[in-house]
Amino acid sequence: MAQGLIEVERKFVPGPSTEERLQELGGTLEHRVTFRDSYYDTPELSLMRADYWLRQREGSGWELKCPGAAGVSGPHTEDTELTAEPSIVVQLCEVLGTEVPGAGGVAAVLGPLGLQLVASFVTKRSAWKLVLSGADGEERLLRVDLDTADFGYAVGEVEALVHKEAEVPAALEKIHHLSSLLGVLEQERAPAKLIVYLQRFRPQDYQRLLEVYGSKEKP
Repeated sequence: MAQGLIEVERKFVPGPSTEERLQELGGTLEHRVTFRDSYYDTPELSLMRADYWLRQREGSGWELKCPGAAGVSGPHTEDTELTAEPSIVVQLCEVLGTEVPGAGGVAAVLGPLGLQLVASFVTKRSAWKLVLSGADGEERLLRVDLDTADFGYAVGEVEALVHKEAEVPAALEKIHHLSSLLGVLEQERAPAKLIVYLQRFRPQDYQRLLEVYGSKEKP
């Protein structure tokens, strides 16, 4: 698979004082932004059921989240992100078991690969960043996104981006530390916006994913 950054993240339910707490911890508000995410898959959800998540974000382009390391457990997820369209097309064809249909970007292969719009919604986000020092004295930049979707669901996410699998444990330690400082319970899980969207508006698709993941929330 083409190489991409490894995204280590943990989702949580934000409270009314979460932003205030981030300020107290030295966090910096980078921006507030509103955007639309559109997710694509086959009618059978072949991508999502294989743990691949194809998204087009308004103003940012295409992204494909691919499975991270096997055996990840706990209330966090680990994924590899692809954002270069040629890499995304190659990976999509590999997952779906088809030949690469000539030159062109992601939009050009949606039809040939049988991909269609599955979900689309608008999110209001406040994006924060802060630096935490670990027990080893090493500092790591963490990002915290606080999102509210246009269908009324709010979720927070603590995220670190690393280049190598060996960097994941240190990033994870800092994510859990920051989560505890924000008052997040150790085993708290919060579903992703897409999962809640499917649960509310496409219950048959939601059931398809439950058959694969059970209670483990993706993406």
